[in-house]
Amino acid sequence: MSWTRRSAGLLVAAAMVMSVAACTADGGGDGASCVAQYTYQDITYQDVGNVKFTLGKKLGVATEPPCEDTGGRGKSEEPAGSTETAYEVDGISPEVAIAVGGTPETARFFAVDSGSGLPPEVRKLIDGS
Repeated sequence: MSWTRRSAGLLVAAAMVMSVAACTADGGGDGASCVAQYTYQDITYQDVGNVKFTLGKKLGVATEPPCEDTGGRGKSEEPAGSTETAYEVDGISPEVAIAVGGTPETARFFAVDSGSGLPPEVRKLIDGS
């Protein structure tokens, strides 16, 4: 086997390993590759992780976009997203962050990410926890 063919084979193998690692490395421990996200009133929020916060009043319904990382869905099938209850987070506008969960006890903290990082209100809450 020529050096060029072996090198190409190694590059393909490395790309496959990187692809598999990227699909399972979300930190959630469940092997899912999609980032935990919810949409509430046309704003998309991402899971921030373990943040201590005080739950506010119930806002309504947040929708989790479907995870389309497997490619197994046919073109005519519509993806199904799940829904949970959205709650205010005390001291932070719902335009910046919400809590989402089936019950107040299971609600997790979600915040917008404008691409330049988390909003200052969220950073302050994280730094204070």
